[in-house]
Amino acid sequence: MTFQVIYATFMSMSDNMENKSDNQQCGKIDLGPGDLRVYFLNNLDKIYAAKTHLVRHLPEIAQEAHFTDLKLAIEETCEDVEKQLARMDIIYAMLEADRAQGNCSGLAGLIDDAFEDIKTHGQHPELRDLSIAFYMQNIESIEMASFQVLEMAAVKLKNKQIKQLIRENYDEAKADRTLLLLITAKYLTSK
Repeated sequence: MTFQVIYATFMSMSDNMENKSDNQQCGKIDLGPGDLRVYFLNNLDKIYAAKTHLVRHLPEIAQEAHFTDLKLAIEETCEDVEKQLARMDIIYAMLEADRAQGNCSGLAGLIDDAFEDIKTHGQHPELRDLSIAFYMQNIESIEMASFQVLEMAAVKLKNKQIKQLIRENYDEAKADRTLLLLITAKYLTSK
C-alpha cells in the first residue's frame, strides 16, 4: 500500500470521525509540554534499553553468521548502535534528564527468538544466516518506527537539535535495514 493510499484512507476516517460528534475532539491529542516531555523520555528510555541490550548481543550474533557480508553488516550495525546510544546520551544531557530503566522485553524477545532459530539451524549455515537476517531486519524496523514517533514528539517539543539527533538515528537504522535486505536478496538469489 502506498503512502498516498494510506494518507487518503486516514483523512477519510478522520473526516468521518469529525462528522460523528462536534463534542468529541478526534484526531488531535492536546498534551502540555510537561506531559509530552515525560512521554518522550519514557519512550527514549525504552529505546535506549533495547539498544543497550542489542549492542551486548550483536557480537554473538555476528559470530554465528556464516556469510561474510552478513557478518560485516552485523558488525556495522553494532557500530551504528553505539553511535545511536551516544546521540541519545546527548539528548538526555540536553533535556537535563537521567536515563531510567526502560522495559525492552519486546526487543529482547526478538533477540532471544533469533538465538533459538540460530540453534535450530546450527547444522545448516544458510538457514541460520537467513534467520539472522530475518530477525535483524525486524529489529531495525521496530527501531525505525520508534525513532519516527520520537522525531514527531521532538517537533512538538520545539527542539530542532533533538529532532536532528533522532533523525540521524532513524537514518542509520533505515540504512542498516536496507543493507540487511540487500544481503538477504543477494543470498537468496546467488547460485
